[in-house]
Amino acid sequence: MIFNPEYECMEAGARRQLQLANLKNLVEYVYRHVPFYREKLDALGITSRDLHRLEDIQHLPFTSKDDLRELYPHGLRACPPDRIVEVHMSSGTTGKPVVDEYTMHDINIWREAMSRTMAAAGCTKDDIVQNCYGYGLFTGGPGAHYGALNIGAEVLPMSSGNTARQLMIMQDFGSTMLTCTPSYALYMAEEAAEAGIDLRKLPISKGCFGAEPWSENMRKEIESRYGMKAYDIYGLTEITGPGVSFECEAQNGLHVNEDLFYPEIIDPATGKTLPDGEKGEMVFTTLTKEGTPLIRYRTRDITFLIREPCACGRTTVRHHRLFGRTDDMLIIRGVNVFPSQIEQALFEIEGTEPQYLIIVNRGESHLDDVELQVEVKKEFFSDETRGLEALRARIENVMKSKLQIGIKVKLVEPKSIERSIGKAKRVIDNRKI
Repeated sequence: MIFNPEYECMEAGARRQLQLANLKNLVEYVYRHVPFYREKLDALGITSRDLHRLEDIQHLPFTSKDDLRELYPHGLRACPPDRIVEVHMSSGTTGKPVVDEYTMHDINIWREAMSRTMAAAGCTKDDIVQNCYGYGLFTGGPGAHYGALNIGAEVLPMSSGNTARQLMIMQDFGSTMLTCTPSYALYMAEEAAEAGIDLRKLPISKGCFGAEPWSENMRKEIESRYGMKAYDIYGLTEITGPGVSFECEAQNGLHVNEDLFYPEIIDPATGKTLPDGEKGEMVFTTLTKEGTPLIRYRTRDITFLIREPCACGRTTVRHHRLFGRTDDMLIIRGVNVFPSQIEQALFEIEGTEPQYLIIVNRGESHLDDVELQVEVKKEFFSDETRGLEALRARIENVMKSKLQIGIKVKLVEPKSIERSIGKAKRVIDNRKI
């Protein structure tokens, strides 16, 4: 379902005019109200009058996560404090958190973006949405909540965790839609199987999953275990939270809410803008944000843009599902490796569970030593040693073929790798310690 045809199906030329007008207004706005951007723009000698076409955005400065941390907590606020009605932020596990401050206008824009997102996955006023994204300062729970309410659906604000209770509510209330991280969806499916609950017999038929990169094979696994249609959604705290982009029924890339967020793809090493179809780092500019607007924010997410027409009728640009993040990318003996590549390969190997852990050490010879711990299904783990050794050798061969490097594989018992109710932790890189 298309929630807002006026903007989702807008003619390309008209959208570009709208984006350019909003970009000029944004540059004027931050110049007046955010000293950080005023200094950046003055240093480059750029004003809104220098923006004659959308491509001129390349002349504007980038904003990074380090900038946001240095400006914590209110250094990017662009309006008086009494206009701020809500605040969200990242966990700050690797430094100071990044802060997103919202005016009522920003909340309304977020609600609109998430309504489009959830409607594209089939959410209607007749749905019962079990929202298992975390609530609080994390944006996932509130974002899905706002979108579902705006559509008119019934919302079960579960937040994450307490899986036994989640499954009880899912059955007792007849939830028809699930929202959470894909790794938590699989964890719930595991717990349901242990409890003898057949998720495929429940009314739940669709779900919006995001907040972490996940593979196409992981999608198939979720769909198989629930008997549902699984949709990828994308967002990040710095931009607004979830609702930046979303899959439609065609599932051929994620539609960007372009009237609200302007996307670019750049070479992460040089900062040069790349053409459509070329893989690089995604950059976003918040075209209508009032509380904490951002110009050319470097997301660290790797993907590429798609402009070919979509079968759903939306005219917005799409981006490919994420390949990973520049800060998640491992360089192993000179080869770039993303955890999502390993995940995709594991799903194709019979006998393994969709749970793994990558441990990287630096050996005595100063070469990288990689161990991939892989959970084995119960029936395989109880098999004879010869069968396990054959499975281990097969995984190592597949990984060498897919990744072009050799890695050691360690088979571990089911449920021995720690589960997460939020974003899954897949890598332990001891080279940084």
